[in-house]
Amino acid sequence: MALMITGLLALSSQSWALEPEIQAAKDEGMRLYGLGIAAESIPLLEPAAEAGDVDAMYYLGEIHRLRHMGLTQAAMGWYLQAAEQNDVYAMLRLFQGGACIAGDVCPEEHKGWREAALAIAQPQAEASDPDAMLALFHTYRMFDEMGQASEWLERAAEAGQPEAQTLLGNQILDGRGWYLTNGRRLSAAEEWFRKAAEQGYVPGMSGLARVLNEQKSYSSSWEWLLRAAEAGHADRFLSVGWCYFDPDIEERCPAERDVVRGWAMLSILAEKTNNSLLDSFMRENENSLTIEQLQEAKNLVESWQQELPLSNFPPRFGY
Repeated sequence: MALMITGLLALSSQSWALEPEIQAAKDEGMRLYGLGIAAESIPLLEPAAEAGDVDAMYYLGEIHRLRHMGLTQAAMGWYLQAAEQNDVYAMLRLFQGGACIAGDVCPEEHKGWREAALAIAQPQAEASDPDAMLALFHTYRMFDEMGQASEWLERAAEAGQPEAQTLLGNQILDGRGWYLTNGRRLSAAEEWFRKAAEQGYVPGMSGLARVLNEQKSYSSSWEWLLRAAEAGHADRFLSVGWCYFDPDIEERCPAERDVVRGWAMLSILAEKTNNSLLDSFMRENENSLTIEQLQEAKNLVESWQQELPLSNFPPRFGY
C-alpha cells in the first residue's frame, strides 16, 4: 500500500492550537513520558493526536514501540499519521521497523521511508534550518553514511541547535575525534555542553555538570547540577537531593548538610516517579529526621507540587 506524503514545506505541518483541556492532558502525558511512565501517557496523548497534533502522534508511536520492543500495528498506525504530516522521525521509525516489508505500507513518491525522510529534511537543512540539520544527521545514519551524518551533526551544532550540541559533546566523551590528552577531550566536550546549557537546554546543563565534575571543577559542576535540577531534570534532581541529605556522597556536594531540603527532594521524586526503591528508603529512614524536620520537608513538598514538571528529557529520536 502506498502512502502519499503531502508537501515538503516543513518537518511537520502542525499549525493549530489545541483546546486548553486537550493541551493540559498532552502536557501531563509528555511529563509522564519524560519520566518513563509510558503506559499512563497513552490516554493523555490520544486526544491531542486525534485533534491533529503531530508530536502526540509521534510519541504515541514511540510509546507503543518501546513497550513492545518493536513496530506493532498500534505503533505503525501512529507513525503513519505523523508521517502523513511530514514528520521525519516517524518516517525513520517506519524504516527501522520495516513497514514497507512487514506492513506493506510505503510512501507513494519514494523508494522507502528513509528516502522520504531525506526528501523532507535535506532541502530544509541546506536552507540552514538547524532542526532539519539534526534530522538529516539521523537520516544519513539510517543510510549508514556516517561521514555525511557526522558532517550534518557538526553543522547543526555550529548553527546553535542545542540537542545537536549536547549529542556532539556526548560523542566526544565517548571517543569521537583525536585528542592528545583526556584533558583536551574533556575541554572539547565542555565547550559544546556549555553552548547548549547557556541556551537553557536542560540535558546540556546535565552534560556540563558531568564534564566539569570529571575535570574536578566541583563548585562549577555543583552550580550546573543545581540548575539542571531546578529546571526539572529528574536524575539531576535526585543527585542534588542526595547531596543535601548526605554531602559526603560526592566531592561536588556542598559542604553543609540540609537534611530537610534533601528529604523533601527525595520524597517528591519517590512520589512523582513511582520509584519503589526510593520509596522504601524513605520509609526505612524516616526516623533520621525529627518531627519538626519532617513537617518542614512536607511543607516544601507541597510548595513544589505545581512547580516541578520533572522529566529525564529523552531525545526525540533515541533508542
